[in-house]
Amino acid sequence: MSDIILTAYDGAILGPIAKILGWIMNGIYNIVYNLFGFENVALSIILLTFVIYMCLFPITYKQQKFSMLTQKMQPELQKVQKKYKDKKDQNSMMAMQEETQAIYQKYGISPMGSCGFMLINFPILMALYQVFRYVPAYITGVRNQFTSLVEGIMSTTGFETTMSGIVEELKLNTIRVDFTITDKGALSNYIVDVLYSMNSEGWDMLSDKFSGLTDVIASTQAHLSQVNNLFGMNISDTPWSIITTNFAAHSYLMVFLALMIPVISYLTQVLNIKLMPQAPSTGDNSSDAMANQMKMMNRIMPLFSLFFCFGVPTGLGLYWIISALIRSVQQYCLNKHFQKVDLDVIIKKNQEKAKKKREKLGISENQINNMARMNTKKVAGSGMSNAEKELALEKAAAMRSQAKPGSMAAKANRVKEFNEKNSR
Repeated sequence: MSDIILTAYDGAILGPIAKILGWIMNGIYNIVYNLFGFENVALSIILLTFVIYMCLFPITYKQQKFSMLTQKMQPELQKVQKKYKDKKDQNSMMAMQEETQAIYQKYGISPMGSCGFMLINFPILMALYQVFRYVPAYITGVRNQFTSLVEGIMSTTGFETTMSGIVEELKLNTIRVDFTITDKGALSNYIVDVLYSMNSEGWDMLSDKFSGLTDVIASTQAHLSQVNNLFGMNISDTPWSIITTNFAAHSYLMVFLALMIPVISYLTQVLNIKLMPQAPSTGDNSSDAMANQMKMMNRIMPLFSLFFCFGVPTGLGLYWIISALIRSVQQYCLNKHFQKVDLDVIIKKNQEKAKKKREKLGISENQINNMARMNTKKVAGSGMSNAEKELALEKAAAMRSQAKPGSMAAKANRVKEFNEKNSR
């Protein structure tokens, strides 16, 4: 990634993610060019999307498995909820929490299992927005297309004032520009940012302002149009920008194509949701209320993608569409797979994994069973039951016995042994 020198996004969290994704996309772009002599950012986006979702497939599989197991254990969870429905005291609430946790342990899954995919996918989406917005910063093959033109512009007297005027007239207020600095490398990067963000009107303006560079401007624009082309659209432009510009120019075919990006995004999101397993109605008011909220979210999310895609680069809309199609294929295959799978076998395997984890902490099954049989009467003045206290002490003792040399726990053990010797 050392060759990526343009004004890439430098956020503390999304910046590193964007650099990694940009590095992968740059590799895909170069591989396609070296193998087939073909340069196209849209194709790189499609292949990048495929790579991302193949890498995320293990998480997708776990998400699907979690969903299936959650449906299977719903009757037991509802039974516990019904049992404590009208009990709001602290003891009852804690007992309900214990019984609910016991059901999750029985099925070998975590209550937070459904959050994994969202926590991973959302930062990727936000980082890709930056990559598609500043493509030359991440794909060196695109960046190199501007070299001759940038050198010609910077060798023209008063180019700083001219370029500032172009930025102001085109209202390119979404990019970072500072033509007052003296660093030639940074100035070159700013100019590339401006050139990559310009529409056809901007290129015409550039030809008028830099009349001595007409040939290199025309060749750069032609090559860039090929690299960024998606059915005649520039993938760095937003669909809304393409629609308004081409509507004014009476180019209604381009208006239609640009409109299809958010519309297809909406339809693919709907398809993806249709293929997802839906929780059946149970007759329980609270559960049905949650199911209704989920249905409402399933209606809102496709609408969100519809409006979202109007205002982001077309490349991100393309990613949104391809990712929904890939998820739909994955979902269809997983639905077929889990129809043939015995969930009881999965539950048994999950229980064995949970058992091994407890054994690593030094907690035996007998201790768990004894805790389950013990009275959960609270100790006066404390918020824990006797069983919870006993289990917590056993966990702490097990962890102390497994302390690594030099760790804080090992040092605490030595202090404890020293105190015990002196107290005898």
